[in-house]
Amino acid sequence: MTKFFERTPRRAVIRALNTLLIFAVIPSSTAISVAVTAGNQAPADRTAAWADIAKLPDWDGIWLPHIGDQRDQEKGNVAPWSEASAEIINNMMKAEDEGRPAGIFNDCMPEGMPTWMMISHNAMEFQYSPGRITLLGESDGNRLRRIYTDGRAHPQDPDLTYHGHSIAHWEKETLVVDTIGVDPDAYIAITEAVGVRNGGDMHIVERIYLVDEDTLHDEITIIAPTVMTKPWKTTRIFKRLRGAQYDIVEGVCLMGMDIDQVDEDGNAVFDPSIFE
Repeated sequence: MTKFFERTPRRAVIRALNTLLIFAVIPSSTAISVAVTAGNQAPADRTAAWADIAKLPDWDGIWLPHIGDQRDQEKGNVAPWSEASAEIINNMMKAEDEGRPAGIFNDCMPEGMPTWMMISHNAMEFQYSPGRITLLGESDGNRLRRIYTDGRAHPQDPDLTYHGHSIAHWEKETLVVDTIGVDPDAYIAITEAVGVRNGGDMHIVERIYLVDEDTLHDEITIIAPTVMTKPWKTTRIFKRLRGAQYDIVEGVCLMGMDIDQVDEDGNAVFDPSIFE
């Protein structure tokens, strides 16, 4: 045995000892069965699942938000803010009008949900795979959202993230998405400088569908009792770019570059002098 250790490579020795340990604690017939099963288990056949994906609505390509409509929604479809939230919103809007916009997305914080789908100016794309739709987006370095379509339920105690936990099902040509578990620090924003943190009890329902070949609507209903007096429904519009030359690009964030102060609500205050 000593000669075996001296002339056998170290990794091979470790593998041999692991094998001896397994056979020492498991009856031999069981150990053989486990080894055969683990070594010969065939991967699940996903041919049918991929075939089903081919039947889904065509959302291929790059999607850009309709920024003009975002601004129309800001003025024509005001959220039912609570009194405290309305005061914060009004103060932020005043600061923005005066050229002192609050930097609510400074310091590399992700936009999160529902803000990504509501006020982003950046491109995004949908990727289908069995049991899941993945959204990828430009900017902020962390724009990745998973929407599960495999029939699972929400976890009872989800880990809180900026994009939350999303499950969905198809109703004909419409994807119905249900999202919970959004981090309380994620904003419900109506512009890139105006919004409130969601309060931790937010629930989002989306209905996403094509209205024509290259126009996508996202009907968003936000239930956030801490900051709103009732559910708020708003629709966002996205236009498709089909050409192969269009692509989302990698975004990076330089932390703290334009922050030198915060307001009474703890939001970073933009300092235009950095561009002088």
